[in-house]
Amino acid sequence: MRSSGIWTIFMKLKHIIYALLGIGLIGLIIYRITTNSADKDDKKQGSRAPAKVTGMVLEPREFADQLSLSGSIEANEQVDIRSEVSGVVVSINFDEGTSVKKGQILFKVNDIELRAQLAQANTAQKLASENERRAKLLLEKEAISREEYDIASADFQSSRAQTQLIQAQIAKATVRAPFSGKIGLRSISEGTYVTPTTIVAKLVNTSIVKLTFSIPEKYAAMMKVGTNLSFTTAGSRDRFTAKVYAIEPEVDVATRTLRLRASAENSDGKLLPGTFANVLLPLEKIDDALLVPTEALIPIQNGKKIFVSRNGKAEEIVVETGARTDRDVLITSGLKAGDTVLTSGVMSLKNGAPVQISLQNRAQ
Repeated sequence: MRSSGIWTIFMKLKHIIYALLGIGLIGLIIYRITTNSADKDDKKQGSRAPAKVTGMVLEPREFADQLSLSGSIEANEQVDIRSEVSGVVVSINFDEGTSVKKGQILFKVNDIELRAQLAQANTAQKLASENERRAKLLLEKEAISREEYDIASADFQSSRAQTQLIQAQIAKATVRAPFSGKIGLRSISEGTYVTPTTIVAKLVNTSIVKLTFSIPEKYAAMMKVGTNLSFTTAGSRDRFTAKVYAIEPEVDVATRTLRLRASAENSDGKLLPGTFANVLLPLEKIDDALLVPTEALIPIQNGKKIFVSRNGKAEEIVVETGARTDRDVLITSGLKAGDTVLTSGVMSLKNGAPVQISLQNRAQ
């Protein structure tokens, strides 16, 4: 009986211990749930803390739009000097790399054979002329027919044309400068046999140079002859000016660009043909342009976006841009004057996030 009572007490204690353990486990679960909820609330409260950003109020201002382009400099006039007749060069009358005047003799080709042919042709022409004169007198006396006179006259005309042809060939044996300019390095010496395919030297006129460049087709309607522009060249700090004097009448289908050509004074010879040029072409002047700093723009898949502040929250807006300077970008659509544009700390922002703005002065 006594052992049975002890066993009953033991069983009661066992149940009590199990009950206490169950209560403790439930309490622990409740505590963890309560703690996790508090952590989540703390995190939510933390995520709602405003992000500190800088911004500026967008104000319209004057902007002189311009295009930055690449171009090349060409000589105003340029030609390869050649001989129109074949023969041996008997004299060279220019120094390499020097200036020559229009009409100046550059070199001569041996024309001895041509002069001999000219003498023969002159003799034949004199004889034909005399025969024509006699035939005319006989025709007037009706001693010969009209047909016989016509044959004599045709012989005279033919011999005279032959003489003129040889004279023209002799003239071509003396090569003259077609315009004033600077002649380059020669590729011949006296005694060289030249043909019309032989390039003797290059003659260029660089007192005025041409600047050729292309613009995107969307600006084609803005282009006008007489537009002034500026440009620089590699290796020089000088800024030069030029004036557009010709515009291609059609847009290049392959590149979708329009070619323009401008002229620039080069009396000091600083501009060399073939040089690469950085062109700044002015476009229309905008009196109420909206400009934002380049760092405010965020690239997206289909364009660019900007964050603005509205009711204390960041709002993303897709914008379209135009020309840009080293600091600013022209906004053509998406924003309006008075918008508060967020300029820094924007890369981590999300649409609708609360923000705390420190306004920037435009001059900063």
